Amino acid sequence: MSNPSLKEYIFKDPNNRPYVWTAIIGIILQLLFFKYLYPFASYINGDSFVYIQTAYQNLPINTYPVGYSMFIRLFSVFTHSDTVLVVFQYLMLQASLLSLVFTLFYFYNPHRYTRIGLFGFMLFNPVFLYLANYVSSDTLFLTLSITWFTILLWIVYRPSRKLMIYHAIVLFLAFTVRYNALYYPLIAGIAFLLSKQSILQKILGLVVCIILIEGFIEYNKAKYYELSKKRIFTPFTGWQMANNAMYAYKFVPKEQRKPVPKKYQPLDKMIREYFDSTFNNPMYPHEMMMASTIYMWTPTAPLRTYMQNRFKKDSTASELKRWASVSPLYEEYGKYIIKQYPLTFAKYYLWPNALKYYAPPIEFLEHYSTNVDSVHPIAQQWFDYRSNKITTKFKDFKVDILNFYPILVGTMNVIFFLGMIGFLLLQGYKQQPLLGKGLLLVVCLWLTNFGFSIFASPIALRFQLFPILVMTSFAFLFMEFVIKEATKKE
Repeated sequence: MSNPSLKEYIFKDPNNRPYVWTAIIGIILQLLFFKYLYPFASYINGDSFVYIQTAYQNLPINTYPVGYSMFIRLFSVFTHSDTVLVVFQYLMLQASLLSLVFTLFYFYNPHRYTRIGLFGFMLFNPVFLYLANYVSSDTLFLTLSITWFTILLWIVYRPSRKLMIYHAIVLFLAFTVRYNALYYPLIAGIAFLLSKQSILQKILGLVVCIILIEGFIEYNKAKYYELSKKRIFTPFTGWQMANNAMYAYKFVPKEQRKPVPKKYQPLDKMIREYFDSTFNNPMYPHEMMMASTIYMWTPTAPLRTYMQNRFKKDSTASELKRWASVSPLYEEYGKYIIKQYPLTFAKYYLWPNALKYYAPPIEFLEHYSTNVDSVHPIAQQWFDYRSNKITTKFKDFKVDILNFYPILVGTMNVIFFLGMIGFLLLQGYKQQPLLGKGLLLVVCLWLTNFGFSIFASPIALRFQLFPILVMTSFAFLFMEFVIKEATKKE
């Protein structure tokens, strides 16, 4: 079989048979053991219940993108079992990860030891079990992102019209689940340039992606205009911008604060008074946190207080309407503050965020179900629980097995860059041109994700798993090449 498909390569190549059987047995045993320890799904206190509420009420828009809510709504047609949902999420994620692994085997033909290491890292990684156990968009987005990148590799090396259609569909679905996929078309454009197909097919492939995404954006804008008379794609943009600016603004000395335009003055006054009373105050320990999202969610923080004050005379306004109505002002205000104090912003927001990117915190994954032993009534109803209490086989909800992850990710970052530099210095792109193209794709992904994450997104392990896994996969390949070159005999 000269040019087998990925499916034929996985299941018909005798060399892959041990991997396939190991994967099947390993996945089953891990799931059985994990669900024995954690019989209930996990919940992010707040986020998970918003997803379920969106699904329950079939809302066209909500605080978070609706893609995951539509997924669990569709899933509920077949069953309301949280165990079946968790199992399906895990199987879906492992299918995408192993597809990526076998794609790397297919195109790069790594050494047996590299194959075993990469395969084992993906199959027996505890973070995937804890991630898939959450009623959250994280697993679905990671699955779609890994699938999307795998399709990109096939487009680069073995392009076809069918792949271009699959790519557009997966990219669109990823965008409806999480807006981080906004920069994915840029990476897709690089992959299309590297692939050997007609210019017309490349252009059409990119245009279809843009049309689907733009259509979804316009749909959201129309729905938000109906709700709040504001044509915005997502309120998150404004809230995130103001939140990020506040993390720098609080370090500006009182006497150095510049006056702001009249339309920002009521909000700015509240923020200044808040910082004057909370900065370095032991009564507010969360103020010690750097580059976080506290100001978006804390009810007593100025952004929330200002929003509620705006609607004192309209008690019937929904939380989403309030959230959306102030977002444009928050976006303008956040941009204004950042422009006024760019160095402070770089020092107190961008730099701490960059450090987090190097070794992302575990965040919610540090505890089972964010250390809360009960669920919102809507989750109890959705999953047909007998009570609102959830339990595990452990005495508490602490998860220690993932504590090594920030160190691991930091180490893999170093190994990836050392391997990449070695590959370039030894001119590996001449000896292995296919891996050279892969390097370009991975570097573009890393750079765009770095820029997006540092400037516009909270950084935590669950948000960064996609680039981490891609980077780690190629770190294995680059280090194998460097080791081979280093051990060559004269």
